[in-house]
Amino acid sequence: MKKFQFLFIFLFFNALQAKNQPNIMVFLVDDMGVMDTSVAFLTDSKGNPKRYPLNKFYRTPSMERLAKQGVRFNQFYAMSVCSPSRISLLTGQNAARHGATNWINPSSNNRGKFGPQEWNWKGLKKGEVTLPGVLAQEGYRTIHVGKAHLGPKGSEGEEPLNVGFEENVGGAAFGAPGSYYGKAGYGALTKRRSHAVPHLKQYHGSETFLTEALTLEAKKRVAQSVKDGKPFFLHFAHYAVHAPFHSDPRFAKNYERSGKPKNAQAFATLIEGMDKSLGDMLDCFEELGVAENTLVIFLGDNGSDAPLGHQHEVACAAPLRGKKGAHYEGGMRVPFIASWAKRNDDLAAQKALAIPAGVIQPQVASVEDIFPTLLKAVGAKKPEHHKIDGSMLQTLLTGEGDGARKEQFLMHYPHGPHRSNYFTVWRDGDYKVIYHALPETKTTGNRVQFSGGNYEVYHLANDPFEERNLAAVKSTLLKKMMADMIQELEKCGANYPVDDSGKEVKPKIPGK
Repeated sequence: MKKFQFLFIFLFFNALQAKNQPNIMVFLVDDMGVMDTSVAFLTDSKGNPKRYPLNKFYRTPSMERLAKQGVRFNQFYAMSVCSPSRISLLTGQNAARHGATNWINPSSNNRGKFGPQEWNWKGLKKGEVTLPGVLAQEGYRTIHVGKAHLGPKGSEGEEPLNVGFEENVGGAAFGAPGSYYGKAGYGALTKRRSHAVPHLKQYHGSETFLTEALTLEAKKRVAQSVKDGKPFFLHFAHYAVHAPFHSDPRFAKNYERSGKPKNAQAFATLIEGMDKSLGDMLDCFEELGVAENTLVIFLGDNGSDAPLGHQHEVACAAPLRGKKGAHYEGGMRVPFIASWAKRNDDLAAQKALAIPAGVIQPQVASVEDIFPTLLKAVGAKKPEHHKIDGSMLQTLLTGEGDGARKEQFLMHYPHGPHRSNYFTVWRDGDYKVIYHALPETKTTGNRVQFSGGNYEVYHLANDPFEERNLAAVKSTLLKKMMADMIQELEKCGANYPVDDSGKEVKPKIPGK
């Protein structure tokens, strides 16, 4: 009898634990850099948030709401183009390991003239370990809404349902919508019909902006999951704020007198529309009674692509240098906020992951850390034989420092032509090295020879805006950082550019 009572109590508490699995929303914004918001992510010399002119231009009250009740990171990195970041988020692997090192052209192999022959153009495949696949095994309903861009047309990665998601609204091979306007069928009724966002026919011909249509669909699916008593993993990946820069009429008046170009005004409306979507989802969780048990992760997939200035200038991410596709901080540093949708410090889930309110976390983290962090949050085991490059963020999410954590980030882009070509970035502590394997302008016969590389070194603690290249005066440090970069690339099994003869062009330590 006592054994039966013990077994009953054990099963009862096991059932309670299962019911208390936190819901998760990853809210991923396309082409949104760290400065495309009214939330101050950059800090002064004392670590206090510092607002710059761009923070005063954009209007993101829902992001402010989320940041006020959670923790935001001011040195959070993603790859500088989209598909690599998206696959890293879902696998926990650096792009140098999973091999999708460029944005994936939906219809043709865009490796570039000297790009690796064997790069992973096909993206994610059936049977690969992914975050939604693991969470589905843990009893979660896995929902994808919005942009996928995980594989080209005809590939397994084209369809999110093949890579662990149980529901897909809007996800396809392409990364840019045909149109943001319901009147245009989100591209279906235009010349860009090959990029028409799928699964939204009920909104065709209406005034419903794409960002709003996706939000309505996300709310429906979350509500159904709650009704069915299932914890949900919502991967809400907006097409906003990617080009085309179609102005969201709901917010256009807010920027008419800004003095900014029309495209920049339209970009700002996309930002504000995305922010409204975030607020609508937070309100939805409250209305459904699940906000206190819903963990929200907000981030961008690469640096800003705001139509302001050249990609290597201090312009669209000012005071940071560079933009999407670039090797500077403006191309890789993205907004990241983690918070419970509604605070309740007495709730078991929030006690297990005690995220403080209004805290800025200064330590380095990256998109590949999300996979192991969420596995830990739901109590899932790391899948066997699946290499994870990211590390758990649990300590950093509590606002504390993690002295054992390596302050490192690798960004490998062995492709061209693009905004920046054939480069690798290695961040280690306060220092950052940028290596370029640039083709020479001169040719030998019909062959283009690689120059052997050029180098940039920045001390980001003293020079956060990358104004002073220290490569010439820190030669010993440069050699060590290049050696460490090469070791990390080899550990990941990275692919490299190739010359005209098909020979790999690997990074070189200067002087060797």
